[in-house]
Amino acid sequence: MSNLDLQEGLVLRLEELSISFGGLKAVDNLSFEIKEKEIFGLIGPNGAGKTTAFNCITQFYRPNHGKIFFRDKHGKVSNLIDHPVHEIIKLGLVRTFQNVELIRELSILDNVLIGAHIDFKSSLLAQALKTKKAKDEETKLRDEAIEVLTFLGIADRMLLPAGGQPYGILKKVELARTLMCHPKLIILDEPAAGLNDIETVNLAKVIRTIRDKYGCAVLLVEHDMRLVMDVCDKICAINFGKFLAVGSPKEIQRNKDVQAAYLGETEEDQ
Repeated sequence: MSNLDLQEGLVLRLEELSISFGGLKAVDNLSFEIKEKEIFGLIGPNGAGKTTAFNCITQFYRPNHGKIFFRDKHGKVSNLIDHPVHEIIKLGLVRTFQNVELIRELSILDNVLIGAHIDFKSSLLAQALKTKKAKDEETKLRDEAIEVLTFLGIADRMLLPAGGQPYGILKKVELARTLMCHPKLIILDEPAAGLNDIETVNLAKVIRTIRDKYGCAVLLVEHDMRLVMDVCDKICAINFGKFLAVGSPKEIQRNKDVQAAYLGETEEDQ
């Protein structure tokens, strides 16, 4: 296998990823792989390095060591470390944020259309002159955005400003914006934060449906263990930036190293 090959059926592979901040190793030789159309959980106690790891994947941070292989939406494999951060989204790798990043003054529909900016082919001049090509492209993307909002059950709010909407709605708007990028892999950064129990149950259904309808993989970084265990096909647990275990939800629940990391004890100590 060459350096830029991924085994058939994989969308992402981390190899010995490491990054340090001022002598502190936030991620330490971390390796894992994600299959296409897989819902993959990355878990660990506070400060375990989860957010740092996926900030390296998206190139918000440049790792000190390691490789990150990704199969883009055209089937081409590349090492993400070779790409600047602004190119990552074009490959089909998109993310959400712990704190919802929306423009409150714009309508929900316009916030979603922002996610389609990478696919807009018309020039700024054509858009300013409102040429037929620009109008046709805008109509096509608007129809696509409405379809996504309908799928997420919030099309009835699309003309309302994002500001003042319930938090659960804003989370769905951010999800809708990622879907406008035609993702191959979506990284969800604590999507259940701030949601109530009913909204979290609904979120699990939405994540599964996104995977099935859009054919993309999902990397879920989350503290809500009920959501992780319910929705993930496979889970990787880390602590202090180091790999602990990977396996099915049941395997992770039974793993003594994971129990010790979370509880400070194993079943044998009880």
